[in-house]
Amino acid sequence: MNNPRVAIVTGGSRGIGREVVARLAAEGHRVVVSYAGNHLAAEEAVADVVRAGGQAVAIAGDVADEKAMAAVFDLADSVYGGVDVVVHAAGRMTLSPLVELDLAELDSLYRTNVRGAFVVARLAALRVRTGGAIITFSTSVIALRRPGYSAYAAGKAAVETLTQILAQEMRGRDITVNAVAPGPTATELFLDGKDEQTIAALTAQPPLERLGTPGDIAGAVAFLAGPSGRWVNGQVVRVNGGIV
Repeated sequence: MNNPRVAIVTGGSRGIGREVVARLAAEGHRVVVSYAGNHLAAEEAVADVVRAGGQAVAIAGDVADEKAMAAVFDLADSVYGGVDVVVHAAGRMTLSPLVELDLAELDSLYRTNVRGAFVVARLAALRVRTGGAIITFSTSVIALRRPGYSAYAAGKAAVETLTQILAQEMRGRDITVNAVAPGPTATELFLDGKDEQTIAALTAQPPLERLGTPGDIAGAVAFLAGPSGRWVNGQVVRVNGGIV
């Protein structure tokens, strides 16, 4: 019998990341939940997995801190014997017209969203086992070019480029590298601060005429992490209900 695969999920305590944790655990992965600071939410994510019959542990760490992220990989090694899948779902969003953008906030955003992606992807490239998968997160707003999203979308464009180049650099390792780019998704973070009119407009955007759910996104991640996704490599999968 094959040994269970092991997945690290950054940003795994809330929203889409938490749903990814649950989905991968349900499909037999042992999961390391990496989180920034919400210890209670991370422990709840782990408890949900355990109640469902799976295995998971949680560890705090700043994704932009290489030592902290190395500790996440070390935990996966010590508890579960290695790493097969890395899902980098952690990220922040800052919205502002370019002329009003606080450059200190830009630096903070890019530390998490860009440097963090490089730190996690570099460790994943070094430590994921043969036959594994590395999955980053982008955003469908890159193609929409929506006002106010310049800082966020530009950072995620960097993540897409990183992902596609890393896929080429992993030649000969039998490791896939892909990005998932969600559209508007009904998470607590996404809905916070939006009025009914804004939510209705966003809901009407895709031809399917609804917001995405964390489960929709987690399903795409699980596909890329699993055996059916092995021939998908170096791609950005836009999981957005058909928004173009």
